[in-house]
Amino acid sequence: MKIGITCYPTYGGSGVVATEIGKELAARGHEIHFISYAVPIKLNYTSERIHFYEVEMLNYPLFEHPPYALALATKMADVALNQSLDLLHVHYAIPHSVSAYLAKEMLRPHRLPVITTLHGTDITLVGNDRSYLPITKFSIEKSDGVTAVSVYLRDLTYREFDLSRPIEMIPNFVNCDVFRRSEDESLKRKLAPRGERILVHVSNFRPVKRVMDVIEIFDRVHQRVPSRLLMVGDGPERSNAEWLVRNKRLGCQVTFLGKQDSIGEILSISDLMLLPSETESFGLVALEAMACEVPVVASSVGGIPEVIRNEIDGFLAPVGDVDGMAARAVEILSDDAKRTELGANARHRAQDGFSSHRIIERYEAFYEQVVAEVQSAPGP
Repeated sequence: MKIGITCYPTYGGSGVVATEIGKELAARGHEIHFISYAVPIKLNYTSERIHFYEVEMLNYPLFEHPPYALALATKMADVALNQSLDLLHVHYAIPHSVSAYLAKEMLRPHRLPVITTLHGTDITLVGNDRSYLPITKFSIEKSDGVTAVSVYLRDLTYREFDLSRPIEMIPNFVNCDVFRRSEDESLKRKLAPRGERILVHVSNFRPVKRVMDVIEIFDRVHQRVPSRLLMVGDGPERSNAEWLVRNKRLGCQVTFLGKQDSIGEILSISDLMLLPSETESFGLVALEAMACEVPVVASSVGGIPEVIRNEIDGFLAPVGDVDGMAARAVEILSDDAKRTELGANARHRAQDGFSSHRIIERYEAFYEQVVAEVQSAPGP
């Protein structure tokens, strides 16, 4: 199939998932055409089956902000027509599904099936700003197929938008050949030269990730178990987190690594992940850690319980329960047998339920279903 994919090219779950879907599909013989304003960060992959089209925006004094949604719609239509796309798969409803709808209408009577994948904040944003509700609901309803990355997000979408149309739940995935435990201990010895346990947190450092809780949890753990904390990522809460580290005199034990193009190497030498988020639609980084045999201590919110089985792959606790999460972390890090058991369970969970080849097969089946439905539908 010839598949167009649009996503945000910056760091973030939706862009990462969309890019990985494209790479996996290309490896399975499909022709992939990425359409965005920049090359996706994770598209560090060379293949004759992967193509990229840049959306160029008009800078004109009349426009305070360049009309990206319109420029994107035009480019979508152009690529779909010239490359004979079989379908367009857009990630994140705002504004991508709106642009896709415009592109589809521009191409009539040619039929361009559009699939929208919902990732989280494109839906939860409506809870903070209701002005987005009508246009988001419209674009979802006008998509030929809709998927959500978790049962939690699917059901939330039904409630927020009062939808009756079907939404297919296809979860995020992990390539277990890429994310796996490392046998090379050199990086671990460099980061923890005295054999300390390594805890890791990966996020965009936004308030919803509760990075201050990460520092508080580590402060309690460090008092009980010799350990180091790796903070991977960047964002508005980083300066506050760095201040708290200094205030608690943890500077020698906490390392801020900033954004990393590939976190697999870091996860593969870690002993525990901390994910005390306010909410998560899925928790992709937790799944990546699990594939590397790293147990996760996380908040029991959103889609996280669909990924982590409490007391089997890791531990779940209420949001803000710093003491409880710290106690669980100490329990894991103090017991090698327990940590190994949880890590092995986590790896099996990732392989059996969320491996890339299983989930990509589900996307392929959904593509075929949607294309067949569009092509067999009566004309306008």
